[in-house]
Amino acid sequence: MKTGGNTFWSSGSVPLIEPEFLSSIIGAAADIALVVSAEAIILSVVINQHSESFGNLKHWEGRPIADFLTRESIPKFEKAHASYLVGEVPKKQLELNHTDNAVWQYPVRYTFHRFGQENAALLLGRDLRPIAETQQQLVQAQIALEQGYEARREFDARYRVLLANIKQAVVFVSVQSGRVEDANEAAATLLGLSTDALRGSAFAQNFADRSSVELTESLMNATLAEEGGRVTLTASRTKATIIAYPVVFRAGGQRVLMCRLAIEGEEKSAPDTASEHALALFRAGSDAMLFMSPKGNIVSVNESFLDLVGAAHLSDVVGRSLGDFLGRGQIDLAVLTDQPQRSGRMKIYATKLINDLGTRLAVEISATHLVDSDVPAIGCIIRDVSRAETARAATGGGGAAQVPAEPARNVMDLVGSASLKDIVAETTDVVEKMCIETAVELTGNNRVAAAEMLGLSRQSLYVKLRKYGLLSKNG
Repeated sequence: MKTGGNTFWSSGSVPLIEPEFLSSIIGAAADIALVVSAEAIILSVVINQHSESFGNLKHWEGRPIADFLTRESIPKFEKAHASYLVGEVPKKQLELNHTDNAVWQYPVRYTFHRFGQENAALLLGRDLRPIAETQQQLVQAQIALEQGYEARREFDARYRVLLANIKQAVVFVSVQSGRVEDANEAAATLLGLSTDALRGSAFAQNFADRSSVELTESLMNATLAEEGGRVTLTASRTKATIIAYPVVFRAGGQRVLMCRLAIEGEEKSAPDTASEHALALFRAGSDAMLFMSPKGNIVSVNESFLDLVGAAHLSDVVGRSLGDFLGRGQIDLAVLTDQPQRSGRMKIYATKLINDLGTRLAVEISATHLVDSDVPAIGCIIRDVSRAETARAATGGGGAAQVPAEPARNVMDLVGSASLKDIVAETTDVVEKMCIETAVELTGNNRVAAAEMLGLSRQSLYVKLRKYGLLSKNG
């Protein structure tokens, strides 16, 4: 080094520096500097004035350095310090992890330097926390990148499996280049090519009398149609008339057309007249109809049911339990769900229907368990019979010319052979037995539900079952 003729720095050693300047120079040369005695006691601590993250470490002075090192760093320091004491200054930088009151710790890279006498060592340290934070950020970025790659590989696998297994022909076409970016085997077969030959080829070359620009423009215009546009094409190899149903989306900053291909005449199956008529009957039928889940939650209803319960919108009904609208609540619902699932159907079940205003209507419900559908359901037809009941009540149950029912004939045969009291008593028993049998049958031998349906206590029902010999029969 040239000094311009001055020998101030050429004597082979650094000139003596005043003590008041030495600490500031050392503090500027390192982030942290420690003077450690031969007994490994910290004699002095100097902190770089620009490294405020260390805080005040004056309480380190006069204490063993091991008190401020982590467990794995103590052996490393002891080994390097022992080499220093025997005259071998460690040439390799030493990385130590400091800790203070077990609250925080930080890594520091030290170099050993001889300092004064009595084997005191000067340790100049460089704070490694910025490097450690950068390394941690790199590790986190690498982990995030690997997770992104894994998610992409999983998505790509799902996409490939879906594309290979669907029966419908699908082609992905770049709007910018007009080339096929991807296609499944069904599309390649439809166009008379192999899958590898179709991928990367110009989509327009597979059709007669269509340029790339013209075909792309036609497909883009079809995507603007309100109800799914379509483009009619003629395959150049198979000569088949093909209908393309395009959908445009953006991926990777470029627009891509997904085209579903079908041969004309095969894209629509023959109409199912019965299904169409059944749907029309459901929508416009005069009787209320509904479909509910096996647990009784309403899935769909027609307008007649909304009129019957006084609901303004489908959302007021769909999702609710049918038991909310039945006179006996869960008792009626249990009959309407259990009986059809056991026997397949229930022809007529008489009960009351309650609307949101509390009005009760007499109804007859028939229910059928729909097992052929993908989602199990129970279909119900509900008929309002309140007017018929009113008419029967007004006419006293029928005209004089009406033929009495068979039980009534049997009762009439008793007239003259028994007193009126005995006739009424016998008739009461017959009617009571019939009602109990009907309730037990409707509830699927659920004694609790049958008792509640008949307005009896459970104990009273058991007494009557025993009285009429029905206990063992239905047990």
